Amino acid sequence: MNMRKCAMIGCGFVGSSSAFSLLQSGLFSEMVLIDVNQDRAEGEAMDLSHGLPFARPMDIYAGSYDDISDCGIIIVTAGANQKPGESRLDLVQKNTAIFKSIIPEISRRNFEGILLIVSNPVDILTYVALKLSGLPAHRVIGSGTVLDSGRLKYLLGRKLNVDSRSVHANIIGEHGDSELAVWSSANISGVPLEHFSKLRGDSETIKELEHLYEDVRDSADAIIRKKGASYYGIALAVRRITECIIRDEHSILPVSSLVPGIYGLQDLCLSLPTVVGANGIEQVLDIELNQEEEQELKRSAATIKEVLNQLDL
Repeated sequence: MNMRKCAMIGCGFVGSSSAFSLLQSGLFSEMVLIDVNQDRAEGEAMDLSHGLPFARPMDIYAGSYDDISDCGIIIVTAGANQKPGESRLDLVQKNTAIFKSIIPEISRRNFEGILLIVSNPVDILTYVALKLSGLPAHRVIGSGTVLDSGRLKYLLGRKLNVDSRSVHANIIGEHGDSELAVWSSANISGVPLEHFSKLRGDSETIKELEHLYEDVRDSADAIIRKKGASYYGIALAVRRITECIIRDEHSILPVSSLVPGIYGLQDLCLSLPTVVGANGIEQVLDIELNQEEEQELKRSAATIKEVLNQLDL
């Protein structure tokens, strides 16, 4: 297995943007692009390769599933796009069918690396990939609410006029309409959110938390209405997750993975703060939630579970 080699399965907006982000990261020395449209994969590989004189040495090419057996990471972005007015869960049947053609191809190559699922609905498809691949649970990761949490940090940082990298707040649960913000532990570099707001002379932010959450939850729909698709933010989230793996950072990210029985939840994938390193999922954290947050998390899990029960896996 070559941890400096990755594969991108799916060369649409999200896949090509993620490939571009990874090219700039310098994390990999080899990247293979795979798409049902071979011409699309070849065109993206050519376009990306022409930027290499301005980046770091890397071999980028369009390939096939036979090229993936030694990859350290395989990133799956393939699937139907979310349309205006369509929820991520509306994509379930179409993208589950696509995964039934992709994941067995990966399994047949005796893949030993990390499988990163980005396609939506990501929690459902992470579970589908886990079941179809037979891989250990710690090696199947969904991009989860990493982007949603980034959106929350950005909006809070802008509201409080502080660097968003100093904002520590998580969106957890489903990457979708039932996700929730964990306000009870939100802080700005260790200072509780409400106290920090007072220090900044801002009495309005705490009153507007529900509105901020709604902006995060609905932001993908807003972007899709305005430009047709959302892809730059998730591309950078993919880069961040792969950094944690390749550099063995043991960083904490709200990725989607199999829930290990905490909060009374089991046999489904959703997002919770998780230690991520070279082996993939190291530990899903049983963080303290207030009573309302725990109830909302269970409602989010129930939404996912209802959909999973309808699938033929």
